[in-house]
Amino acid sequence: MSPEEQPSPELVRQEEEYLRKVHPTPEDIPGCMKLFDDFLLCNGNSQARSLYRYGEMATCQPKLEDFKFCMSVKGMHPEEKRDVWIRRRAEWWARRRMQKSSEDVWDVRT
Repeated sequence: MSPEEQPSPELVRQEEEYLRKVHPTPEDIPGCMKLFDDFLLCNGNSQARSLYRYGEMATCQPKLEDFKFCMSVKGMHPEEKRDVWIRRRAEWWARRRMQKSSEDVWDVRT
């Protein structure tokens, strides 16, 4: 991602603030087995759905990256692990907010 596509620190801060409310304890973040299951499901059921809806196979690479990230922080203290997970997800959501969405085709009415 080029520097102009990097989310602003303010967007990341907003996302972090929201995620800290949604995931108040270390037990609230998904475990590595859940992330691995999500990756396996992506390669299974969602491939047919993606092929039908979009005419192409779904990319499951982000789900695999989530699992690998989870495994890389497995040895951290639970609070520290929660903090790095929230930071990573906040950056992801901030980038998503910057991209076009299916809602961009609609005109806002007053």
